[in-house]
Amino acid sequence: MLGVWAAPTILTTGMDLAAFWLALAPLLFVLLQGGAYWLLARNWVGASRMPVGLARVFGALKWLNLAVFGGALVGIVLWWPSSWPIAALIVLTWVFGVVEYINYYVVRLSYPARTWLLEVRRRRAPRLIKDLNQVVPPSG
Repeated sequence: MLGVWAAPTILTTGMDLAAFWLALAPLLFVLLQGGAYWLLARNWVGASRMPVGLARVFGALKWLNLAVFGGALVGIVLWWPSSWPIAALIVLTWVFGVVEYINYYVVRLSYPARTWLLEVRRRRAPRLIKDLNQVVPPSG
């Protein structure tokens, strides 16, 4: 959230600010989904299955996120920042959003620092995907 208040003071041109918001919006979108999932999951994890309607929503969000990230990337390229430090900030913000998406929807990346490399190599499914697969098994 610091970026929301600090960005207008650092980014001086309208194009830089637009590119920054295009990088930050998908990150915030994914983080809101993750927060909502964990708040809601307290009702079923360890006791039952994810409600079918909620599974459909998160299943749709999984694919909608890809469109949001793709659209944001197109916008960032169109409104490319005016300097390389600002470009680096914007690209790193967008990449952090992609990493968060991967952590929630592709492979679990959140582990303690001591065991991080060992655990990530195991390529475990994120809890959200495990819950989705219990309700709607993957096809293929």
